[in-house]
Amino acid sequence: MDLLSKEHLKPIAQAGPNRCFACGAINPTGLHLEFLIAPDNSVVSLPSVNENFEGYPGYLHGGIIATLLDEAMSKAIRALGHSAMTRKMEVDYRRPVPSNVQIRIEGRIVRSEQRKHWVEASILNAHGTVLAHGQGLFIQVLPKPKN
Repeated sequence: MDLLSKEHLKPIAQAGPNRCFACGAINPTGLHLEFLIAPDNSVVSLPSVNENFEGYPGYLHGGIIATLLDEAMSKAIRALGHSAMTRKMEVDYRRPVPSNVQIRIEGRIVRSEQRKHWVEASILNAHGTVLAHGQGLFIQVLPKPKN
């Protein structure tokens, strides 16, 4: 049984082709992350990030780890049909995150007040050990007024 059916995950709706460094399918040098929505509206991604994004040999650069967490938090808000941008974010780098190995990224909304969303995300290894954890405040982006 695959993960999609076992955990009842479904693909998140894409906003169309974009050049986002983290999730943009048309960005030739991006991470090409794909997220799935869980029944509790949290999001999950299962990438294997290659050595092009390393800092120390064999391990992802800290900025890439922050990007993975940032994207998971953003996608947790997107799962509810909203777009939001990072206002502030804090990262706890607990253990090195290896490159070229499948990892699990999870993101969820902790609390929302109007346009403000407090979110958290984690990167886990195959054994479920949390390698990095992030929390942040995201502000919902309102649609541009039509002229």
